[in-house]
Amino acid sequence: MKKEDIELEMQETVVEEPAIQKAEAEELKSQAKKTIEIIKEQAREEDPKLTSAVTLRSILGGDFLTAAMVRRQIWLFVLMVIFTVVYVAFRYQCQQDMIAIDKLEKEVLDAKYRALSCSSTLTEKCRESHVLKALKQNKDSLLHVPTLPPYIINVPE
Repeated sequence: MKKEDIELEMQETVVEEPAIQKAEAEELKSQAKKTIEIIKEQAREEDPKLTSAVTLRSILGGDFLTAAMVRRQIWLFVLMVIFTVVYVAFRYQCQQDMIAIDKLEKEVLDAKYRALSCSSTLTEKCRESHVLKALKQNKDSLLHVPTLPPYIINVPE
């Protein structure tokens, strides 16, 4: 029986070999179709899909800017740039205004000191003693210091 078993096994293997070859051929065909599909997909002129790893090379190369995520958020980036420009412009204008305010405050302080000085000089020159000196020095003047006290005149109603 051993010889019979061996013969049966040989016949089965002979029958199975064409089936195995057909299966291998079908598998090769399916693999070829898959590789052709992969090649076609890679050969398309579409943007590459964004990978999870963003590298410096992809950023400097511009691949990062063409990514779908960035395209969807382009208006957000534009808005951020506008806000940044407005912020810098307002800060610059504020600094210019503060410089002008400081300059005007210094001018006001100088004018205040000049007015105080002029007022002090005027007060000093209006004193009675200075007026009397000026009258004595000016011999042409008819004005002089009265020697009699003032009279009170009563007017009946």
